[in-house]
Amino acid sequence: MGTEAAASVLVTGGTGFVGSHLVRRLLERGYRVHATVRSTANAAKVGPLAQLREAFPGRLELFEADLLVENSFDEAMRGCRVVFHVASPFLMPEKIRDGRRDMVDPALLGTRNVLGSVERTAEVERFVFTSTVGAIFGDYADVRDMDDEVLTEKYFNTTSTVDNNPYHYAKTLAERAAWDAEAAQDRWRMVSVNPGLVLGPSLTPASSSGSLFLLDELFKGYFCYGAPDFSFTTADVRDVADAHIAAAENPDAKGRYIVAAETMTSFHEMSRIIRTRHPRSLRLPRTALPHWPVRILGPAFGLTQDYIRKHLGIRFRVDNSRSVRELGIVYRPIEETLLEHYEAWLRQRRA
Repeated sequence: MGTEAAASVLVTGGTGFVGSHLVRRLLERGYRVHATVRSTANAAKVGPLAQLREAFPGRLELFEADLLVENSFDEAMRGCRVVFHVASPFLMPEKIRDGRRDMVDPALLGTRNVLGSVERTAEVERFVFTSTVGAIFGDYADVRDMDDEVLTEKYFNTTSTVDNNPYHYAKTLAERAAWDAEAAQDRWRMVSVNPGLVLGPSLTPASSSGSLFLLDELFKGYFCYGAPDFSFTTADVRDVADAHIAAAENPDAKGRYIVAAETMTSFHEMSRIIRTRHPRSLRLPRTALPHWPVRILGPAFGLTQDYIRKHLGIRFRVDNSRSVRELGIVYRPIEETLLEHYEAWLRQRRA
């Protein structure tokens, strides 16, 4: 798929952390972009897209659409050859009141509604689905049962439920539903991008993404007494956006692509990296906590013993070779991602 002027593409969830970066990258590559937002009246959320619309005159159109409303995406999708389905809520467990209402319905019903529009839009040739490594595993302990204890694309999460890790559960159901829809027809092809924890500079101060919330807790000093030994698979938001575009443009791209660094990064390492440039930040932990206080105090912070047992101190290797080989991703160093993430966070707090 080329970037000729006539090529229109749709990005659902254009105001989100990943969505806004993807819109910008697509505009820079010469595409005409349709982006869906929940409300064009929300100035804080739509602001960055409004700036992009001015910077790329006549190339970005915004449409209101709701994941839970049928036919909601029909108008936005008209004339688009590629659909990037990015919209889906990502909340940390402590922010979820009702797993089905807050997570599963928007992810699964939303994906089905977007796919319904794809079925009705004859021009669509490719559907690029934003999934997550959480659709591959539920808990870190699951990876210990994989070949060589390495995370690869061939597995699906079978351990999450609506009550235990509803975000991973919701994304797994949504990705499976999308693959089922692709298998039932032969007009359009699907590619799935499965990123780790997405980090980097946010374009949208109003984003409620769980990845931003998690680092927010680190930056605000929740762990100033010491960093618990939790590690994360990480991906730079710009690498994730580039992976989506490569998944659309490379005619041979197929199946699922893990987009994440090969090695995980712990809270303690994140803090150490940021303190190389911001040594006086007193809120960032200087020490790593031993495991025993986390086991004792974890429940007071909303962590169950089951969660602690299946995540604390567990690290595994990530096989990202498909994304490197077939999508051409050159991963940014985690140091660059984290420092830019932190500095964007500081700027937005001062604004």
